[in-house]
Amino acid sequence: MCIDWLNAGVQLRQLEEMGINYLHWDVIDGRFAPDFTMGSSIIEKFRAVSRLPSDYHLMVEEPSRLFDAFEISPGDIFTIHQECCRNLHRDLIQLRRKGARVGVALSPATPIETLDYIIEDIDVIVVMTVNPGYKGQKLVPQTLKKIERLRKMIEDMRLNISITVDGNVSFDHVPDMVAAGANILVGGSSGLFRKDMSLQDSVKRLRESIVAGIGREQTV
Repeated sequence: MCIDWLNAGVQLRQLEEMGINYLHWDVIDGRFAPDFTMGSSIIEKFRAVSRLPSDYHLMVEEPSRLFDAFEISPGDIFTIHQECCRNLHRDLIQLRRKGARVGVALSPATPIETLDYIIEDIDVIVVMTVNPGYKGQKLVPQTLKKIERLRKMIEDMRLNISITVDGNVSFDHVPDMVAAGANILVGGSSGLFRKDMSLQDSVKRLRESIVAGIGREQTV
């Protein structure tokens, strides 16, 4: 939702050339979270421009009704919100059968204990460090502690689960996020798509911030 829509094709190719790992697609229905974003038909047109795998993030009520609308390719991640599903376990099984790597997103006020009975069935946990919806929000500082607790839980259980951080992924916050245990960062308006610098410069700054966080991670 943060890309320059008038230059989307150019920016998507640039991101691929610069070694970005995923294209993150926010799908918002205006009910679970404020704002509306792109639907499946627009995303498919963008996907045709890049060979990068997709990271679908559905911020919608009852996301299972939309699963068949999206084309899932090998390596794609499909994330749904714990707060949106009547039967989270069933929805995760359905996504797995479609060939996706499956993720569960937690809003800032959602406790990690909600994952207790499905954590072994997922590949990714998305920690929302802002409330779902509009771009440009401030970081909810308590979510950094949530990342730390999740990383410890994953390591104690010896699971292979990635922790994604979504929300105010800025140059200042990235070191703290990485040091806390995040290993996937969603670039948005506060870091990757800044109006005051080029994509090349913002990617360089973000990578420098990641390195700073990795150095701190080994000392905490």
